[in-house]
Amino acid sequence: MPQRARPIRTAAVPAALVAAGLLLTACGAPATTPEPDAPARAGAPQKPAVPAAAATLGGPGSACALPVSFALAESWKPEAIENPEDPEFAALTRQGPATVRCEVDAKPSGNIGYLRVWTAPKGPARTALEGFVKAEKGSSAVSYRETRAGALPATEVTYTVRDTLTEETKEERAFAVSTPKGTVIVHLGGLDTDEHRAMLPAYELARTTTKAL
Repeated sequence: MPQRARPIRTAAVPAALVAAGLLLTACGAPATTPEPDAPARAGAPQKPAVPAAAATLGGPGSACALPVSFALAESWKPEAIENPEDPEFAALTRQGPATVRCEVDAKPSGNIGYLRVWTAPKGPARTALEGFVKAEKGSSAVSYRETRAGALPATEVTYTVRDTLTEETKEERAFAVSTPKGTVIVHLGGLDTDEHRAMLPAYELARTTTKAL
């Protein structure tokens, strides 16, 4: 059953998560990995096993109206962001060229973090993703690669963020796709690197099942 849209959380969202995903400033220069998906090299980290789909987000009747749909892992709870264009909340709902439209809470599944869906105007997915990452405070060790999201061409980025509250560095990642309705960025943060890595299977499920609507 669709969930009721609600305003973007401020005090209700842990400060570390807000700082991780929804603040706007500049970052360091990215590195680039131009190759598409390649066979795993010896000693390279392996992708997490993709869990079974429990629901679909983005299609008719789902919690968030989006230009794409993708599968959600069990117990991940989506909610639409109400009035994301409101200037009063711009510091939380805007990051570079993108506006947040939906956040999927991992807490019911036992992890602390969100899968957030952002939209940007029509244009190359990589250009929007670069602007998105550059606008995230404390980002560094940025690496892009061309890949696929479902059947769609996509650009994926991995990077780290220096959390000013904990003074620790944590991993983040996102992928972006271009659609006739604009660019979509799906971002996974997390309270820390351990939480981020624990949520990667849900992120991979979303990436590998993405479809344009």
